[in-house]
Amino acid sequence: MASTETTRKDTSPKGTSPGDASPEDTSRTDASRGDVSPHGDMAGLEAGLDALDTVQTGRTPLRQTLVRKVLPPVVAVTLVLVVWQLLVWAKVTDDYKLPSPGAVWAEVSDAWAQGTLLGYIWTSVSRGLLGFLLALVIGTPLGLLVARVKFIRAAIGPILSGLQSLPSVAWVPPAVIWLGLNDSMMYAVILLGAVPSIANGLVSGVDQVPPLFLRAGRTLGATGLRGTWHIVMPAALPGYLAGLKQGWAFSWRSLMAAEIIASSPDLGVGLGQLLENGRTVGSMPMVFLAIFLILIVGIAIDLLIFSPLERRVLRGRGLLVKS
Repeated sequence: MASTETTRKDTSPKGTSPGDASPEDTSRTDASRGDVSPHGDMAGLEAGLDALDTVQTGRTPLRQTLVRKVLPPVVAVTLVLVVWQLLVWAKVTDDYKLPSPGAVWAEVSDAWAQGTLLGYIWTSVSRGLLGFLLALVIGTPLGLLVARVKFIRAAIGPILSGLQSLPSVAWVPPAVIWLGLNDSMMYAVILLGAVPSIANGLVSGVDQVPPLFLRAGRTLGATGLRGTWHIVMPAALPGYLAGLKQGWAFSWRSLMAAEIIASSPDLGVGLGQLLENGRTVGSMPMVFLAIFLILIVGIAIDLLIFSPLERRVLRGRGLLVKS
């Protein structure tokens, strides 16, 4: 019996006990049991995070772009035209109340042949963009003052919110009385409609800036105007862009209200005046033409200016993955 025990002891490696095992044996045992080591878990987690952060830099195929971005609006517009034409054929109302798509297209063709179509668009777009730029110059510093100075916020913060909820058409009569029938009246109505939206959007963005960013900026010496430019404005940019989009919408609606109510040969014929002219002469094709042009311009400005800016800001913050 003693010799047998001695033989069993000698069969184990020197310097180790029978219960000890080498790392290779342990890894084999863990693999056979289905166990995963902590190092393997961390490696898998890092690989998964890297995969999430990976951004596809290749160009999207043209067919995929057409299917995702072009086809849906085309289908929607086609359905609207089909339903519109069906309503005309069904005689749901008189022809002078609901013109056919062909009659509206004939109005477009006549305006293009006369060379007035682009003039209608440019008259309104030039006023709207210039008025919006003026509102941007005024609304941005005003929003910063309201957001950063408690006394100013308490004094005029509620007034800005009240002005934002006030219909823009309410400013047209006093603007005509104060300034007369001229472009200055148009720009005054645009400013009164857009400045509160831009300022309130910036205030909302500044309120959402994490306090840690401000403390870190002060620690690095970014105080005063430098802190506003390098810390506050970049951090508040998403809310600021939302305020700009809303400000443009208010600018465009304010301008249309002013053009519809105030008419003068010196002002020219914009889209709002075109809409009013169609109502005056009882031409529903002209009315529908003005409505469609107003809608198309608003959509185009959003798609060409604000949507690319918003995607760029969100992508820069890792909130939008480029596909």
